[in-house]
Amino acid sequence: MDSILIKDTTRKQREEIVRRSMDCGGGCENCSSCWLGGGSPWDMYKDYIDGKKEIAEINAEYNARYIHG
Repeated sequence: MDSILIKDTTRKQREEIVRRSMDCGGGCENCSSCWLGGGSPWDMYKDYIDGKKEIAEINAEYNARYIHG
């Protein structure tokens, strides 16, 4: 799979993309998503899995909370 865009993937592929992105090999205790306010990655990327928002949109919204200008 070359593209992770919603238009180029199925729901099942998007679930796999999110699952693989969380598979760092270090276990949850080494992940910063939860304690940085991201909460469950499954909840965070639900709109992507459901085909409502691209990963880039979700990441930009998440990062915007920490950018002060």
